[in-house]
Amino acid sequence: NGNGNGNVQRLYPTFCPTRNVVFSSALHGFIFSLSTMAEMYVDHAMAVQDEEDEDTDVDSEDDNDNDPYSQPKPKLVQYHSLGKNLTVEEFTKRTWGNCYLDPMTNTFQPKASKCTPTKSTPTIQRTFCQFVLEPLYKLYSCVLGESEKDLNKTLRGIGIHLSKDQLRSNSNELLQIVMKSFYGNGRSLVDMIVTNVPTPAAAALGKISRCYTGPINTPVAKAMRKCDPNGPLMIHVTKLYPNINPSNGSTGQSFSVFGRIYSGSIQSGDKIKVLGESYTPEDDEDVAYSTISSVSLPRGRYSTQVSTAQAGNWVLIDGVDASITKTATITGADVRYDNEEDEVRIFAPLKFPNAGNEPVVKLSIEPLNPSELPKMIEGLRRVSKSYPMVRTRVEESGEHVIYGTGELYLDCVMHDLRHVYSDIEIKVADPVVGFRETVVETSSMKCFAETANKRNKLSMIAEPLDEGLAEKLEAGLIKIDKWDNKKTGRYFQSKYDWDLLSARSVWAFGDSPTHGPNILMNDTLPSEVDKSLLSSCKSGIIQGFQWATREGPLCEEPVRSTKIKLLDTVLADKPIHRGAGQIIPTARKVVHSSLLTALPRLLEPIYRLEVQCSGDIVDAINPLISKRRGHIVHDRPVPGSPLFTVKAFMPVIDSFGFETDLRVFTQGQAMVQSVFDHWAVVPGDPLDRSIILHPLEPSPPQHLARDFLIKTRRRKGLSEDVSVVKFFDESMREKIEA
Repeated sequence: NGNGNGNVQRLYPTFCPTRNVVFSSALHGFIFSLSTMAEMYVDHAMAVQDEEDEDTDVDSEDDNDNDPYSQPKPKLVQYHSLGKNLTVEEFTKRTWGNCYLDPMTNTFQPKASKCTPTKSTPTIQRTFCQFVLEPLYKLYSCVLGESEKDLNKTLRGIGIHLSKDQLRSNSNELLQIVMKSFYGNGRSLVDMIVTNVPTPAAAALGKISRCYTGPINTPVAKAMRKCDPNGPLMIHVTKLYPNINPSNGSTGQSFSVFGRIYSGSIQSGDKIKVLGESYTPEDDEDVAYSTISSVSLPRGRYSTQVSTAQAGNWVLIDGVDASITKTATITGADVRYDNEEDEVRIFAPLKFPNAGNEPVVKLSIEPLNPSELPKMIEGLRRVSKSYPMVRTRVEESGEHVIYGTGELYLDCVMHDLRHVYSDIEIKVADPVVGFRETVVETSSMKCFAETANKRNKLSMIAEPLDEGLAEKLEAGLIKIDKWDNKKTGRYFQSKYDWDLLSARSVWAFGDSPTHGPNILMNDTLPSEVDKSLLSSCKSGIIQGFQWATREGPLCEEPVRSTKIKLLDTVLADKPIHRGAGQIIPTARKVVHSSLLTALPRLLEPIYRLEVQCSGDIVDAINPLISKRRGHIVHDRPVPGSPLFTVKAFMPVIDSFGFETDLRVFTQGQAMVQSVFDHWAVVPGDPLDRSIILHPLEPSPPQHLARDFLIKTRRRKGLSEDVSVVKFFDESMREKIEA
C-alpha cells in the first residue's frame, strides 16, 4: 500500500518461517513449526546429555577406586551437547536459511565449506534439511516400507508405542497415527496464533479506526478501545448464518447473527437495539428492537451455547436477525446520551476490494409456477442475507434480478435459492452484466432547465473526471463528510492540480454520499448568484444530482467518473416556490441533459484472468482469449514447477462459458481464476442511430455500444432509443436545433 511518497507500507507482517509459519498436511495428519521441532531436539539432547553425565560419573568413581593416580579421561565432543548451550529460541533461528552444523566442532557455520565432514556425516546439509526434512522423510519411508516387526522396533526407539491393531491398519491410517504421535496435536498452530495475533484489547484501536464511523474519543469509543465488559454494549455484526438442521426441523428460515463484541456483555433474554446500515443519529428510521434468545460461541461446524459473553469474543446470537440485511450494529436498548456528539454511530458496511467491491453479473429469474412468486421473493430475501455480495432488485419491467460476482457465485446462489430457501422451480434467463455510463468530453453547451412553476432555473455542464479519481472516491479515500473545505481543497490541488476555487467548491459525491464515483461542484460566481438562496436549495440540488447519477440517461445504469458543474441559478424569492419538489426533479433533468451533450459512452466491466497451464499450451490459449475480445498481458513461469501463469483481461459479458471452453480446449491442463478488475469504455457511440443491427448476428466492435444500449433498454421495458424530449426543455431543444 503506497503512502504517497513512493514508499510501500506493508499492511500485514511478512512471512517468517521461524516465527509465523507452520508446516502441515491434513491428509497425513501432522502439523509442526520450527520452534516445536527445536524444542523437541533441545529437550531430547539435554535428556541424553544428563544420562551421559551420570554414566561418566559412575565410570570415574570406579576408575578412581582402582587407580588413585589415574587422570579423568578427556570428554569427546558429542552431537547431543548442543542442547546444553542452546536455547529453543536460538536453535529455532538456526533452523532456517544458510546455516550449517559442523559435526566436528558442533558449531553453526554460515557456509558448508567452513564445516569439516566426518565418517558419520560425510555430506553437510542445511540445518532445515538435517533437522526437519530428514526425520519427516525417514518416518514416511519407515511407515510405508518396513515390515510390522521392524516398524514396531523403530517406533519404540523414538518413544511411539502402537498396538497390534494399529500396526496392522492400512498405510494411510497408520501414517496418520504415527505422524500425530511424533509431532503431537495442533499445539504449534495455537502457539503461533497466541504469539502473532494481538489480543482483542491490543487490536481494538486499529479495528475501531477502520470500522467505526463515529469519533474515537467519545465514551462509547473509549469503552470499545479498552474492551470494557462493563461498558455500553457494542457489537459489530458481519455475517448471517442460516439455521439448517434437519434433525430439529430448522430449514433456513432463521439466521444466527455472527458478530464481535467490542464492549459490554450479553446474555440470553437481553433487550437490544439493532442499528441498520443506513442509520444516523439524525435519521433513526433504520432501527429495530429485539430480544436475544440464545448466545453461543462458534467452533467450526459446531457451536457451544453459553450463558454470558463479554467484550473481545466472537459470538453467534439468535433471535435478532429479522431486521438485519447484511451487516448491523447492536447496542443496548436503554443506552441514552445527553450530548449529541456522544451518540452511538454504526460500524461501516463491509467492502470487498479483492472481489471488485461490487457485483457486476446480473441474472433475471422468475418462478416456474406464477403462484409461487411470494415464496421466491422470500427466498431472495434470505439469499441476500446469506451472501454478503449478493444484491437483488426489481426492474421497472417487473423482472427480479440477482447481482453477483460471476458464474460460479451465482450458481451457488441459485442452488441455495432452489433447494434451501424457497424449495420451488425457478426459470433463469441468460446472464448479463451491469453497465455504467460516463462522458469522454466536456458538454458542448451550457445545459439548463426550468422548474415546473417556471420560477427557478438551473444551468450545468458535465466533464470527465481525472484519471484514477473515481477509484479513490469509491475506496472512500476522500472523506468529504469529515474533511473541511481547506483540507479537501489541498487534496485536489496537490493530487490533481485543480485551482483553489474549484478544489474548495466540491459539494457532494454521487450516487453514494460517501463513496460515489461522481462529483458535484458549485462553479457559480457570487456576483451573479445569491449565495443565501443557493444554500437553501443546496440539499435539493444534491439529491437531484445523486438521483441522476444513480439512474443515467442512456439505459438507467449508474453514472461513473463524471464531474458535474453548477454554473448558474435563478431562484425564486419565496421559499414555497423553491421547495424540494421543484428543485430535485429539475436538478436531475439538468444533469441528464449535461451528460447527453458531453459525448456519453457506456462502460463495461473487465475481468482479470489468471490462467495456470503448462508451458507448451500458452500460445494455444491466446486465440481462445482473443476471440472473446480479451488480450494477454504477460505469461511467466512459476518458480519451482513446470507451470506458467498467464495474466489476461477479458470483458465480463464475453466471459460466460470461457472456463468450460478452456478446460475442453486444453483437456483439463489449464485452470483459470477471474476477478473483476476495472471498467472500460465500450467501443462505438451508443446514440448513433445510423447503425443497423441485424438479429442473430454478432455486432462488429464499433457497433457494440449501440447493441448493448438497445438490448439493455428492451430488457428493462424502456423504449428502444433515448428520448430527447424527456431530458431537454423546449427552449433547450430549440437552441440545439439552431
